[in-house]
This record gives sequence, C-alpha cells and structure tokens, in this order.
Amino acid sequence: MDKPQGFKLMKRYFLFFLLILSCSENEIIYWENYDETDEIVENSGHEIKRMRYMRIQSISNDKNDIFRPFHSFIKSYDIGYHNSIKKHILNKNISYIQSKIDEDLFGYEDLVKFFIYRIYKYEMDKDLYLNSVISLNPDVISQARELDKNKSDNPLYGIPILVKDNINVENMVTSAGASVFKNNLVYDDATVIKNLKKNNVLILGKLNMSEWAYYFCRPCPVGYSSLGGQTLNPYGRKIFESGGSSSGSGVSVAANFAVASLGSETSGSILSPSSKNSLVGLKPTIGNISRSGIVPISSFYDTSGPMTNNVLDNAIIYNSMIGFDQSDELSKESTKINIQEMQNFESSNLKIGFSSRYLSDSLFISTVNDLESIGINNISYTSSNSSLPYFRGILTSDMKRDLPKYIDQFANKNIVVRNVSDIVKFNNTDTITHAPYNQYIFNEIVNDNVSDIELEEMKKSTKMKATEFLNELMTKYNFDVFVSVDNSMAGIAAAAHFPALSVPMGYRKNGEPSNITFITSSNNEQLLYNVAYLFEKNFNRREAPEKYN
Repeated sequence: MDKPQGFKLMKRYFLFFLLILSCSENEIIYWENYDETDEIVENSGHEIKRMRYMRIQSISNDKNDIFRPFHSFIKSYDIGYHNSIKKHILNKNISYIQSKIDEDLFGYEDLVKFFIYRIYKYEMDKDLYLNSVISLNPDVISQARELDKNKSDNPLYGIPILVKDNINVENMVTSAGASVFKNNLVYDDATVIKNLKKNNVLILGKLNMSEWAYYFCRPCPVGYSSLGGQTLNPYGRKIFESGGSSSGSGVSVAANFAVASLGSETSGSILSPSSKNSLVGLKPTIGNISRSGIVPISSFYDTSGPMTNNVLDNAIIYNSMIGFDQSDELSKESTKINIQEMQNFESSNLKIGFSSRYLSDSLFISTVNDLESIGINNISYTSSNSSLPYFRGILTSDMKRDLPKYIDQFANKNIVVRNVSDIVKFNNTDTITHAPYNQYIFNEIVNDNVSDIELEEMKKSTKMKATEFLNELMTKYNFDVFVSVDNSMAGIAAAAHFPALSVPMGYRKNGEPSNITFITSSNNEQLLYNVAYLFEKNFNRREAPEKYN
C-alpha cells in the first residue's frame, strides 16, 4: 500500500531540515588551463597515430562557464547525501531508478543534482577530466522540481539524459564542436528531442563530439573538437580512443554522468563509441528517427540513436525517439519495440552469420560460442568485401548541400556563415584555434562539383549494391542476423540502411572494451533487440570503468 502523500512530504521536509543543519558551504573549484606539453610529448609515440595529440584542453571555451549557473547549489550541496544515494544510481537501469523514486528515497531534482555534481567533480579534476560535457541545461533543476510535483507510469518520466552537441535543444547552443557555431543558440528542439520531451525526459546537457561529426579533418583524433577539446576514454585516458564521432555520448554514459545519451551516426559514429566505452548503442534504420534539427553530414546516411549501459533502457528510449516527421524526406512511421517479446525471446532456430576474417579474434569467437551454447546457430562465411566506390563521394556532396539547409532552417539567424566555404574562410583566420589538425575534408567539399542528378544516381547505385550484397549472403548461407566486431561492418550497413545494435562482449588483454554488433535487414529492430537482450541476460559482460564507479 502506498504511503499517504502527507507522510511523504513530512519525510522530505525532515530530510531537507537535516540537510540545512548539517551542511557547510563547499568551496567552488575553478578550472585553469595548465601546461599540457608533457602529456602531448608522452602521447607522441602512441602506436595509433591519430592518438598523437596536438591539444587536449580547449582554448576556445572556458570550462568554468559550464558550471557557473550551478554554483549556488554546489556550495550548499550535501555531499554525504550524494554518496548515500550513489549505489542506487550508478550503473542501474531506468526501472530500478524509478523504483527508488517511488520509494521516496530521492526525487527527480535530487537525481539531476546528483549527476550535475558528479560531472562537476570529475570534469574539474585535472587527473580525471574527460572533456565529455560541453554545456549543461541551466533550467534542468527547476524542470526536475516541477516533475517532482506529479507521478507518472511512463518509464522515462523525469529521467535525465545527455545529448550530442549536433542535436538542437531549445535555448541551448548547438555547436557541432566547432568554434564558428559557438553562439548558435537555437530556439526550437530537434524533432527527436520534442518526442522525448513528450515523455517528460529531462535534457541534462550537451556533449562533446568529433568536430563536424568527424567529417572535417584527416587524419586527426576522434573525439577532438576546437570548442570542447579532446574527449578522453574513462577506461584508459590517453591510452584508448574514445570512439567517434559521438565521443562524448559514449564517454559520458560509461563514466555515469547520466542515465543515457543520444548519439548520431553516419557510418560508425554510434557503434564505434559504444564499443570503445562498453555500451549498448543502436544505429536504427534510416528514417525511423527524424533528423530535422540535427547538424548533418548526409541526409542519405544520417540518423540519431540511443546509447545506454543495458539493452532494456536502449529499447525504452528508442521507443520514445521514433515517429513520423513530414519535414524529414526519409521519415516514416515505424513500429515500437515490443518489450515483452524482447524479454521472452527464445533462440529457437535463429542463425547468425559472421565473416571468416573474425576467426582469429579469440574474444569474438568465444562470444559466438557462448551464443551457440544458448541455442543460436553460428555460420562462418567467406566473402570479398562489397565495393562501394561512391560512399565518400555521397558524404561530400550531401554535406555541401545539407549543411546550408540546416543553417537556413534550424540555426540561430545571427550565424554569419552560410555554407562550408564560409566556414573554411572563418577557420583560416586562426587555424591554430579553429583547425589545428587541418580542414582537409572541408576543402574537398568546397571543391566538389557533382551535379544533383549524378548524386541521386550515386545514392541509388550504392544502396542497391549494399542491399544486394547483404541479402545475397543472408540467402546463400541461410542466416537471420550478421554479427561483427565493434563497427567493422558499419559502412556496408549504413549504405544498405540496415540497423545495427552493438553490445559489450568483454575486454581485450590490455583492458580495452570491445563489442559484438548485430545487424539485420531494414525495419527489423525488434529482432536485434531480441537477440541482444538474450545475449546480455545470459552473458552480461559490461564492467564500469574503475576510476568512475
């Protein structure tokens, strides 16, 4: 039986009274950029060339600005209370957290403050900072306080998430990591954010990313942006890549800075950081989630998707993200994931296929054998890679067309640049600040001269070749789902508009996370979630990073 509302209020007021009596003012920590020369030199010999950093800290953005709106609450925050509720929040799924709120252990305002303080604590520590959060929603505490006045059966009610900084959130800057968009304060939500807000999801803040979704410079580190600096991996700062381009989206959830995050993917940009940060990440079928209000690379490939620390949460968030949007030319009505079907799924006669090139990967083969032990048959196939000669050309030509459309329709009207050429000119005024690694790809985009007719033919040919290649393999070897390592099949899946769901499968000998990725035909997300949930239920391989647990 529920406790009377009056009792709950008395309990809350009593706890608040104790807090007032016990708290002393916390000292505010201010960030000062430090000499990072030794760190840069130390990484100069890294075996991965793009991890030989030129810069780690941002010189375009004052990190203190992220936390200034919250200094008053931080000063009086009860750190003892913070530590007491930590065990009920870190690495817990949405259902568990909601159950503790139902028990009145804490409220939505408490949950939001918990994460803000945690982000502040780690991001202001010179030995532990990750450069994952680029801004925080200044209104999120008051928004959470309003939600505390009511209750809801909606599983996402009051749940705080973080959002990649190429997705528009009302009254927040959308930068795409670029200095030129530093003042791109937008006044409307992207459609996907509107859909989430209908479910009373709280937008906690925005996340660092590979600048322009990693279609800007070459070669350069994943996770670097001129505005946010270099995103670092909590499983190994400056040791392992953070994955890109949704670098902050992966790092923030791995470090328990929020319950979940949103990323975006053109080819591998959700799958890669999910793998590098031991998370569950979905790249859905193109069109199932609206792209309106998201800074684009390509309207042919782009999509947003959820990133979480478990499969169930991922499915719940995905269900709240989908919905037809007439302003998105590829948008369509899509089917919600049947959670009960997912939880009750049995593997009878299911077959998975994987390329023989993975046979030398002991971690992957061990994982496939585990799947077979629960009744999922595996089939190894030998095949040459499908040739997709127009893949990058589509990205280049699309971005030349699609980025100006975003600026015209969704950017702040005071943004002075109107196209890629304008951005290149802006960056050239101070390349040390705006483009330290180069802007090689943007220069390619400026010089692109593919016609509209040629572009449409390139898209038609690429999708047809990719789809035929994958379907022929599935038919020839008679399997239902592709499995791969990390984001190794991201390109072909993107070209075919096939969905992919990546799930932690364990850790390499050096401690680096790695994922198994499930891929199947378009609009068959239900099957992916079914298989992924079954795998996770039987072989949950995720472990939180030690220093952020």
